[in-house]
Amino acid sequence: MAVHTAHPIAAPPAAPVREKTSHQLLRGWCIFVLAMALSGTTPLVAFGETAASVLGISIAVVSAIIWVSVRPRVQWPRLPWYALGYVVWALASLLWTHWIGASIPTLTLLLITTLHALFVGAVLTWRELVRSIASALKWILTLSILFELWVSLVWAGPILPHFERPDGPVDDPIVLWSRDNLFDGGRVQGVFGNSNALAYIALLAIVVFAIRYASRAPRRPVLLLWIALAGYLFFRAGSATATVAGVAVVVVLLTVLLMRTTSRAGERTRYYIAYAAVAVAAVAAVWFGRDQLFRTLGRSSDLTGREAIWIDVWARAQEHPVLGWGFSTPWIPTEPAFDGWIVDHGVTVMQAHNMWLDAMLQLGVVGVVLLVGAYLAFIWRSWFFAVDRPRWDLVADRPYSPVTLLPTLTGAILLVQGIAESTPLLSWGWMFLVMFAFKIKQAPLVGRGPSEQRLLGEQGDLAAER
Repeated sequence: MAVHTAHPIAAPPAAPVREKTSHQLLRGWCIFVLAMALSGTTPLVAFGETAASVLGISIAVVSAIIWVSVRPRVQWPRLPWYALGYVVWALASLLWTHWIGASIPTLTLLLITTLHALFVGAVLTWRELVRSIASALKWILTLSILFELWVSLVWAGPILPHFERPDGPVDDPIVLWSRDNLFDGGRVQGVFGNSNALAYIALLAIVVFAIRYASRAPRRPVLLLWIALAGYLFFRAGSATATVAGVAVVVVLLTVLLMRTTSRAGERTRYYIAYAAVAVAAVAAVWFGRDQLFRTLGRSSDLTGREAIWIDVWARAQEHPVLGWGFSTPWIPTEPAFDGWIVDHGVTVMQAHNMWLDAMLQLGVVGVVLLVGAYLAFIWRSWFFAVDRPRWDLVADRPYSPVTLLPTLTGAILLVQGIAESTPLLSWGWMFLVMFAFKIKQAPLVGRGPSEQRLLGEQGDLAAER
């Protein structure tokens, strides 16, 4: 006969574990830091050099204070040593630099970017990191489209940096912050003042939003709208090199998905050999057919004058091939060594338009070796982070996480961008390289390990699955 009792054996009902307000504020600050990195030169173009410098240093000080206060668990022996070695070598170049006035501020920028990369990677889990990057990209894309709308509908004409109106016809539109092209079919530049920068950010946004969608994040239909906005801005930016980067992302994604289908030892080897042969053939086809390729993309075969810049940079790099001339990324146009050295469309060029040549010019062969090591280590770890099935015990059939795709797809974007731009050496390019390399070494499995599980109790089960 059943007996009722006043002492049930089940645990009393309780509210679900929720994220602490302090951690919400921490993630909000990380979103702001990521948005500032993704915005590139926007603060400089909008508010000037002094305001941008004060803002950057202030953000770095706040991040350092938060890091010391939070004290996240970090395995210090497992750092991205090649990338940090590049930073140390750049600092050492102060001993022989030929442009000390350019080295000091740019080294400060490099240190701030590296600090933020390690900071964000240390205080956020993998799922939080992707979520925060997506939020930062939403802010940047929203500001870009609103800025272009404001220029066309309110300002009603082209706009110069620092919110100045041109006195008359502009000799070359390269000096404009926005060309007011939103409704006339021309290339748009967003808040960056540069169509190529906007295109790469839009491409990264498509990748991140798609990964969030595949991860079954909340409000998935809204993510489709964000992907549509990013695709629209990518198309309107009209960047040939970003288009090539987009093709590279698709190829890498298909390759990863194909590698994930293997189940027996040795299967991947055949795929690697086949892809290596295809890659060699593709590179040869692009090189020998570059005239037709870039004509199709609406660009000249010398990548809009970049070959001439490369020749001048290479010639100067040969004068100090081992140590280089000294660090300066980007080139400071007011520095006498750069002012008027290479001029494009009447404006002093601020980069070599190739990150490897830029590293060779500034830090010599030693710097290039360290940079190659940083990228090889990152690509190697991010590749197997994406293609290897997560396993830490006898269970061998756990599902793959879409989150693991982000580092290797970002690496594909940066490598292609680095052929025609030096921007992977600064701002979001350098930050994401160091951040992902650091995060993979700290947490090679999504949701596992000290740096991943430290926050699970604060986030709650629902947040941990996002």
